[in-house]
Amino acid sequence: MVKKLFLETDKSPKSIQVKKDIINHFITTGNDTIAELARELELSVPTITKFITELKDQGLITEFGKIHTPGGRHPILYGLNPTSAYFVGVDMSRHHLHLALMDFTGNIVDQRINIPYMYDNTPESFDLLCDHIQEFINKVEKKYREKIINVNLNISGRVNPESGYSYSSFYFNEIPLAETLTNKLNYNVGIDNDTRAMAYGEYMKGAVEGERDVIFVNISWGLGIGIIIDGKPYYGKSGFSGEFGHFPIFDNEILCHCGKKGCLETEASGLAIHRTVLERIAKGESTILTEQVKDLEELTLTDIIKATNLEDPLCIEIVEEVGYRLGKYIAGLINIFNPELVVIGGRVAETGGFIMLPIRSSIRKYSLNLVNKDSRIVPSKLMHKAGIVGACMIARSRIFAE
Repeated sequence: MVKKLFLETDKSPKSIQVKKDIINHFITTGNDTIAELARELELSVPTITKFITELKDQGLITEFGKIHTPGGRHPILYGLNPTSAYFVGVDMSRHHLHLALMDFTGNIVDQRINIPYMYDNTPESFDLLCDHIQEFINKVEKKYREKIINVNLNISGRVNPESGYSYSSFYFNEIPLAETLTNKLNYNVGIDNDTRAMAYGEYMKGAVEGERDVIFVNISWGLGIGIIIDGKPYYGKSGFSGEFGHFPIFDNEILCHCGKKGCLETEASGLAIHRTVLERIAKGESTILTEQVKDLEELTLTDIIKATNLEDPLCIEIVEEVGYRLGKYIAGLINIFNPELVVIGGRVAETGGFIMLPIRSSIRKYSLNLVNKDSRIVPSKLMHKAGIVGACMIARSRIFAE
């Protein structure tokens, strides 16, 4: 795929690598001058000038005017050409799909949010997913569609982006899921863990303000973390890093979807909030949910989040209990990783202070004081768009990754 982009010029591995390095610099740093590029990549100015000229001739790089400096020549600013390539991101949740089209510079140019989609680990559900993706691409303007280079699908659970296998969803045969998607959609398709994608989206376009070591906590139906170390997503050996929700914490008999009992996720997640709300309603406790939802068997996490934000006492109490419980174990992560920033995201984070205040209180109580002082605890800036932004960003970065 990279060779396709660089087809008109020198196709040697060394030349392609230098071009990838230049593009990655623009992706991570933004527009820059040839002199700064040469300094950053430790190459000569003539060498960088040669490759910038080739990339510009191919339409991947463009000029953004001159920088006015005191005296001497004014250097030209170069950067990515936004219209030269496009990337599709797909964020799949339990009840919805988000799809977006991103240009080369990272701007979303088209999107469809909250498409009704009931995830089920069946071939029929997979085919419906493919239909939604294909429909979105078909409706994209032709001038964009012809330049789509890569597609990325976010999936919860254990995902190996390198091999293209998902071991938690749509694992029906020995063919990698990414390969199956590529064959069905006729576009190059990759997959990644949803929480890791959210973390990367937040890092590139969200709450991160220059921090390089970041933990993103995704409190949705399940519970996971995305880890950014020195500005790069941490994958682990097989891409399975971040399974925070399956820490064996509790001595309970609640069966987790992973097949084991006692996982942190069973007591500190959207699933735990949903289960506890239903249990306490069954005991006769009052809540506005009984007025708003006619059939409690159809109660969703979204209903509970809305009730919490409407200051329903029962929902607030349960959300706060989960937040305080979760903060204790986030404190453990802070003690281990000593991150600069911890971002709280996912569906439950939409309750704002109702989840954030108990998390912060618990972190202060259980984390080491010196370590705690190094870490800012902030809510997600992108919220429900973190996954789709991250999916697009991963689709782009993977093409030019080393």
